[in-house]
Amino acid sequence: MKILQKFTNTILKLEPSSTGLPFGPFNSTTQRRWKKRPVSTAQTRLESQRTRDSKLDKLTSRLNQLARSLTFHRLISARKRSPFVSLHLISRWKNVVGLNVSTTVFLRKYPHVFEVFTHPLRRIACCRIGRKMRDLIQEEEDSIRELELENVLRIKKLLMMSVNGTIHIHGLRLARRELGLPKDFRESILQKYSNEFRLVDLEIVGMVDRGEVGVAEVCASCWPGQPELSEMGMGEVRVSWPGQPGLSEMGVAEVEKWREREFREKWLSEFETKYAFPISLPTGFKIEAGYRERLRNWQRLPYVKPYERKEVVRVRTCGGAERFEKRAVGILHEFLCLTVEKMVGVERLVHFRKDLGIEVNLREAILKHAGIFYLSTKGSAQTVFLREAYSKGCLIVPNQIYAVRRKMLDLILTGRRNTRELRLQTEVNDESRSVAHNVNEGETRDGDWVISLLDNFKDQSNADKLSEI
Repeated sequence: MKILQKFTNTILKLEPSSTGLPFGPFNSTTQRRWKKRPVSTAQTRLESQRTRDSKLDKLTSRLNQLARSLTFHRLISARKRSPFVSLHLISRWKNVVGLNVSTTVFLRKYPHVFEVFTHPLRRIACCRIGRKMRDLIQEEEDSIRELELENVLRIKKLLMMSVNGTIHIHGLRLARRELGLPKDFRESILQKYSNEFRLVDLEIVGMVDRGEVGVAEVCASCWPGQPELSEMGMGEVRVSWPGQPGLSEMGVAEVEKWREREFREKWLSEFETKYAFPISLPTGFKIEAGYRERLRNWQRLPYVKPYERKEVVRVRTCGGAERFEKRAVGILHEFLCLTVEKMVGVERLVHFRKDLGIEVNLREAILKHAGIFYLSTKGSAQTVFLREAYSKGCLIVPNQIYAVRRKMLDLILTGRRNTRELRLQTEVNDESRSVAHNVNEGETRDGDWVISLLDNFKDQSNADKLSEI
């Protein structure tokens, strides 16, 4: 083999190849393919180059299990015949829920969430939602009803961020759980508060009176006698309209409040904090040469803030593309701040791109700014987290709805542990039924006359037997 390789090299004057026999007269009829250079795209960086956060990935996988359990609850509740469903029928919902295992294995894995029992008459295996889970679902719905005014404010902020002052209701319906909206938000919020919202179309909602938020460059002489300008921190100006005093407060993004705190508490310069974002790089993130300088320049780069309405940024101008991208990052940051758990699925976020004016590649922007966002790929969907809002897999500033959902997640994490409590609970329920039956023995109820007739019939039959003897 070495002699043959040396012969081909001398003929073709080629260097010996370590990968095998080089291209020569013995394999000249075969087609030679040149290896293409790998293309750097969002998909390749998503698979190889990004730094993973194990705690947020673990939280995502657990939330996926909770979402599947809630899907089972929705399907079981949709059947109005009975509060339970046979396991044979549930096995048909495997593809609807998106399970990789059988439905029976999944249901028996969480006995604190699902109760699998045998029907007393039909003698078939059935399933129903556990009492603890039902109470938590009802508690979540009550909490959402109590926070009705916050939901109104949340929708108004989304409308103020939109380009045309309108948002498609279909997007709100898909992100209803993330935004903390009730199931009937169209009737209970949009139609109830008709002085705040107006239906432009069957699937498009807008604000009745949309306010604007200006910056220091806005001159007061442009609107003589209409808006009143009040100074904010770091040289900014709020525009407060006489008829709508709350619009000026709604037009302040959450990141601007963080900038004001950084400016006042840490005594940082206005140049460093006026357009900055909170950065928290993940553990194990490799800082390349020149990364800190690029990040510092990007933090100082001015941009049009989410609630501002100014001239349109031209992408082809000097620094226009970066400012255009930074505006999209600010809109995405504010959208995540409006959610209950500071997270949202990418496929649901895509439905707001046109309304909010996000014309950049979402995955590109999320992966590029790893210190602000984190993209988890656990499960069948991709989820975006706001890094500054989480610490060790938990929300830093919890709210009422998040607390209830955390209790649901605790039931999922319990798994098959503490099943002795479930047995004791069933025994207590059986004893309570027997006690209730014994208590009712001394009372007169409808149908007691049948018992007396049966007793007389029994005594008469015994007397006939004695007479025969």
